[in-house]
Amino acid sequence: MKALNIKSESFRYVEKSFAEWLDVLGYAPQSVYYMPNYIRELLHYLEQNGTTNINEIDNKKIKEYYNQLKMRPNMRRGGGLSGASLNGHLNAIYKFMDYLRQSGRLILPLLKIPREERTTEEVIALTQEEVQQLYKACESGNTWLERYDLRDKAMLAILYGCGMRRNEAYHLDVSDILFDRGLIHVRKGKNYKERFVPIGKTNLSYLQDYLYESRPLFLKNKKDEALFISTQKARMQGQSMLHRLKILIVRTENFMLMEKTTGLHTLRHSIATHLLENGMSLENIARFLGHSSLESTQIYTHLVNPEI
Repeated sequence: MKALNIKSESFRYVEKSFAEWLDVLGYAPQSVYYMPNYIRELLHYLEQNGTTNINEIDNKKIKEYYNQLKMRPNMRRGGGLSGASLNGHLNAIYKFMDYLRQSGRLILPLLKIPREERTTEEVIALTQEEVQQLYKACESGNTWLERYDLRDKAMLAILYGCGMRRNEAYHLDVSDILFDRGLIHVRKGKNYKERFVPIGKTNLSYLQDYLYESRPLFLKNKKDEALFISTQKARMQGQSMLHRLKILIVRTENFMLMEKTTGLHTLRHSIATHLLENGMSLENIARFLGHSSLESTQIYTHLVNPEI
């Protein structure tokens, strides 16, 4: 990971060169950041076990590293690393081998380590500190990027602060923000159910800043009722929101956060978990999230107390 110290000059050089290679090929910012960090873990392991030169790497040593990685405990939630996290490491390894081959540094046989199966029932939530880091990441300090920063913070206010689903956030219009009542009117919830969601003063102020200072810059005198506007001057798609979230995650420089399989729905899981941690009843959380039964809400009790 990022904090690991690599002594081998050969390894330090190839890690930096690998990151530059990914960037030149046009990989997403999060890939350019976290793949070299995954590879740093591999190189650190090799160095600790007597391998200090690229030419000394072989498939056997890579497989030994991966096998010990599968045995590593997850310090955040107990047990081993998730299938998604292991696949992240494996994807980086395969891409690193492509880089070694294409750069002519080293040609290795096909590794043939199968991807891990992902458990669909796994629910991931961010910690409160990680969410704070996401909000902080919206403050780039770059004047040109300010319109994006304000929109990103407003997006977090809706997806995390109000626990909204991706589709609910997509369909929000400006008129759905009831500033005088501190409520958001969700007109198109799951199964077409409507509800009113409370929003705190701080998150409401983020929406206000976005609406008055940022949103007009995206519209450029064009009229549109949508709350979130894209660079194409139209309603912002869910995939674009996810892309912005990934950028914020990279900006946090929190490697543990980058290892998590984080999507827009993760923010909804996170606010529910944090509300439960702070003492809100399951019934009130269910109403807040728009759940039709407590059964769906009870999954969060396992995140707060794994022994339940």
